[in-house]
Amino acid sequence: MQTMDGRARTTINFVSIALTMTCIAFFPSSPATMAAQYDVVSWGARADGKTDSSKSFLSAWASACSSSGASTVYVPKGSYYIKTAAFNGPCKSSSITFKIDGTLLAPFDYGVIGNSANWIIFRHVTGLNVYGGTLNGQGSGLWACKNSGKSCPDGATNLEFSNSKNIIVSGLSSVNSQMFHIVISGCENVKLQGVNVTASRASPNTDGIHVSQSTGVTILNSRIGTGDDCVSIGPGASNLWIENIVCGPGHGISIGSLGQNLHEAGVQNVMVKTVAFTGTQNGVRIKSWARPSTGFVHNVLFQHVIMNNVENPIIIDQHYCPNNNGCPNQVRTRTQFNNLKCSRHARRTFWIIKLTIVYAFGQASGIKISDVTFQDIHGTSATQVAVKFDCSSKYPCTGINLQDVKLTYGSKVAQASCSHAGGTASGFVQPSSCL
Repeated sequence: MQTMDGRARTTINFVSIALTMTCIAFFPSSPATMAAQYDVVSWGARADGKTDSSKSFLSAWASACSSSGASTVYVPKGSYYIKTAAFNGPCKSSSITFKIDGTLLAPFDYGVIGNSANWIIFRHVTGLNVYGGTLNGQGSGLWACKNSGKSCPDGATNLEFSNSKNIIVSGLSSVNSQMFHIVISGCENVKLQGVNVTASRASPNTDGIHVSQSTGVTILNSRIGTGDDCVSIGPGASNLWIENIVCGPGHGISIGSLGQNLHEAGVQNVMVKTVAFTGTQNGVRIKSWARPSTGFVHNVLFQHVIMNNVENPIIIDQHYCPNNNGCPNQVRTRTQFNNLKCSRHARRTFWIIKLTIVYAFGQASGIKISDVTFQDIHGTSATQVAVKFDCSSKYPCTGINLQDVKLTYGSKVAQASCSHAGGTASGFVQPSSCL
């Protein structure tokens, strides 16, 4: 760290060391050799992109899972139609490789899996390595349905890892997911590297990588462009290391949204560094609903970031409410008219119209945000307010640190906006700090 105070330096370095040791202990650098191999074609899979090969994939997985030693599920080149697949553990083998040289295709008709939470999921697996391949969710039909305002299914996530640990995903491409692309939920020690995620700018709810209720997650050397967050970090995420990411289009890298539930786990020990944002709605963001919650955000570092024409380069939004629909913080008014006969004067009757406006003030976010550092962040803002800290009135943000920030807005002076935010600024900071 260049100018971090002693406490922040110690905490972040501790996370770094912990994650490094995790990688050494749990992440082999290449697929296991001399492993029993189970080729999905041998189990009846057809590489024609039409024949449902779900059962063949599941059969190959069952054999690999029950193997007494290291095992490999192999997917040769070609296109394989998978209706849906749940690869469940626990497994006898603690070292399973899923090697994909081909493309997996989801149903083109979004109604087939649109009401399912997932298209492909791994549950309760320990020691899994997924290498290569492309997952094509063929989600454009569902996006069009959602964008038309019709009643549509929520959509399926392309790939989820649930309640699993010691996972590597390397060189995987996820394209056109109906909803989220990759979800890490309830997991421990997960490493994603060289991942490519692609979806249209107009694809709703297609977060690239979503992490929640998980610890020890590392995301490295990846390119993500979607219609939503490139990376989203949900409740219960801790010890995250995100580095060398290219993001755009999309909504940036976000912690949140948080505060949807009263009882919610916090987010802590997050490092986001060496990221380039291009044409995104946001850069680095923390967002929470204006509702009571037990959640929190603590010990976060955003470092070495480049912004290229980003609408909200640095933002904390504790009044998050997409589409301004049913927002808990909205002010509601009621107008009441009362006609009161007042007096007679010069044979004329005067009437006083009494106007009453009743305000119902919104709620404040219960999410407590503390010790968040924005360090070495440069580039251009697409809007004049390049730095915005809109924090909770009940639990103001504390320990917000701006260090060596330079953001410009065309030929005009960029601005910073603060509400209920406390902290410090050091080094060269532009726009001028409002903390």
